[in-house]
This record gives sequence, structure tokens and C-alpha cells, in this order.
Amino acid sequence: MEQVMSALNRAVNSNAAINTLLVAVFGTLAARSVAQERAIKELEAEKDLLLKTNKGIKNTMWQWKQKLYAEAEANPQKALVPLSTLKSIYGEVVIPSSVPSGEDDKLDGKSPAPKIMI
Repeated sequence: MEQVMSALNRAVNSNAAINTLLVAVFGTLAARSVAQERAIKELEAEKDLLLKTNKGIKNTMWQWKQKLYAEAEANPQKALVPLSTLKSIYGEVVIPSSVPSGEDDKLDGKSPAPKIMI
């Protein structure tokens, strides 16, 4: 038992053992770093692809919206969705902010309840 403890004590105090351990830890960290760099490059490539895809989808949606508007303006009677409904869906309805002069007394300085359009 004493021999084992003595050998262990010598290994702990030996610079060669410590240097070997440090080299092993450095190698492990380097390998982990390389793996992380690869993962980062893959994620950046995926991000670029997703950005391009999202841009394409936004352009397609914009074109559909413009087509719906054009169809609704060209022939309001045959339009699938009326232009006023399209504008309210896309949030382009202008709600007048002024209150008629006769209703000023009824509000008592309070703003009118907001209208929610769905």
C-alpha cells in the first residue's frame, strides 16, 4: 500500500505527469472548439437560407395582397372580398380621430372607446 501511495505521490509531483495532463486537457478543448466552430458555420448557413426563404415568402404575400387589391378595385361586384374588408384586414382603414361638435359634451373629456376591427 505504501508503494502505491509513494508512486502516486511521485506522479503528482512530477512535471511530466502534470504536463501530460495539461496537453490532454488542451487537446480535448481544441477538439471541442473545432466541433463548435463547425456547428456555428452550419447554423449560419441555415440562418442565411431561412432569411432568403422568409424574404421570398414576404414577396409572395405582398404580390397576393396587391392582386387582391387590384381585383377588388377593378370589379367591386365580382370581388371575392370587398376592398373595404381587405383594407380593414390589412390595417389600412383610416378611423377619423375628430369627434363631431355635438358629441363633445357627452364624452366629458374622455376619449371614445377604440373600435376593434377583425
